[in-house]
Amino acid sequence: MKIKYNSLIPELSVINIEESLRFYQTLGFNVLYKREKFYFLELYQNQIMIEEVNNNWNTAPLEYPFGRGINISMTVKNIEKYYEYIKTKNIKIFLELKKTPYKVGNTTYYDTEFLIQDPNGYLLRFNN
Repeated sequence: MKIKYNSLIPELSVINIEESLRFYQTLGFNVLYKREKFYFLELYQNQIMIEEVNNNWNTAPLEYPFGRGINISMTVKNIEKYYEYIKTKNIKIFLELKKTPYKVGNTTYYDTEFLIQDPNGYLLRFNN
């Protein structure tokens, strides 16, 4: 299988690789490939790498919640249906589904979105 890699792919350090893998698979992510304590995942065309903390990339001690100050925005098909699917999985919603206006120049765009946190505290924003 030939993988088409996105230009930007976040790699998230996680405490427990198996717990994180189960969580992301519950969200609908597929494993594109794996190696020891590492998974390359994809949902639609959104790609994420998860790797168990190995102290190779740490710039400071890691403390929960990881990823403070960042949210990872991912476009999904049929955001309303995906939101309902996530709710059936008993995943805590950080920010409920809502339509948010974003002004760019003289044009206002509307994005329907919701946010959740993964087991390590990373904010995941799903939108249309």
